[in-house]
Amino acid sequence: MIIVSHWKKLWLCAAPACRWGGRRSHLYFQTLPDSYNAESLIAFLRELRRHFRGEQDTMIWDGFPAHMSRLTQASLQSQLYWLRVVRLPGYASDLNPEETLWSNLKGQEPPNRCSTGLGEADSIVRQGKTRAGRS
Repeated sequence: MIIVSHWKKLWLCAAPACRWGGRRSHLYFQTLPDSYNAESLIAFLRELRRHFRGEQDTMIWDGFPAHMSRLTQASLQSQLYWLRVVRLPGYASDLNPEETLWSNLKGQEPPNRCSTGLGEADSIVRQGKTRAGRS
């Protein structure tokens, strides 16, 4: 989450994806001008499914409340034919690959910059995503 003027927030969701051999890795990324909830998370999962074209995948999740909601869990139950979900143990942020991404983004693009609005903050974050995706 990035906070801009007047306490507006830009929420980020990412899904780093790779194959075992490291080939064809990709970073799926989304920003929202409002907080993530079960509905927006389910919509993001639908987009991922479209990108993965129904291939079997494993997703690693932390304890974010929207991940554990009844609505999200019901949606996941209907997707077990293509998606396996593994939950990280509590207080294991060092095991979450997204945390490295967030640390990298926060340390490079937005420091010491004051965004005038969510559009500018979104642009800054997307520049960081592009840079991180090349490394």
